[in-house]
Amino acid sequence: MSVPVPVLNRIRAARILAVATLESSEQALPLAQALRAGGISGMELTLRTAAGLEAIRRIKASFPDLLIGAGTVLNAQQVAAVCGAGADFAVAPGFNPEVVKAAQSAGLPFAPGVCTPSEIEGALALGCRVLKFFPAEPSGGLKYLETIAGPYLHLGLHFIPLAGIHPGNAQAYLASPLVAAVGGSWIVPPDRLKAGDWEAIGQSAAEAGELAAGLKKG
Repeated sequence: MSVPVPVLNRIRAARILAVATLESSEQALPLAQALRAGGISGMELTLRTAAGLEAIRRIKASFPDLLIGAGTVLNAQQVAAVCGAGADFAVAPGFNPEVVKAAQSAGLPFAPGVCTPSEIEGALALGCRVLKFFPAEPSGGLKYLETIAGPYLHLGLHFIPLAGIHPGNAQAYLASPLVAAVGGSWIVPPDRLKAGDWEAIGQSAAEAGELAAGLKKG
């Protein structure tokens, strides 16, 4: 599979991956500290800004115990850059066979994005068993995921839903045997990140951490 079992197990143990897009790499360490103090053990830092790669480097250097994923990985050049930054895994919003192959060649654990049966089958053909379900709620939510994943249950698929996940529906997703973890963009609101309100982010992380701790999979 494109995500080795040890990394998948860390994703499953984290249960909620805090998703953030940083405008400055200076935000990286205080953000990681706030999330870690709140009980969040996994993060996805997107490459939507120039700060993403340096933020990953800084966090991995200072908090090697945190599980750090790179998000919005869209091409082979970014795959190489993410590997150089030390990310533990990477995800993409969509399914691009060339990016999947580049990640496999580089040894980077990678979960492509899917939201249709055809995309699932394309990912399966390349050996992917861990997939990002995106956009989760706009596509139809958990019921839709269970429907499109039904024909493939015997193949041992694991999904990481993202988009529209919040404390009110995260429990339902995490209770599904299909779901390895959910992406929690609500934990790091852009306005609080911009303001450097680490106390508020820490409180959101603590609430999410309590939710994750109550839903650990055996």
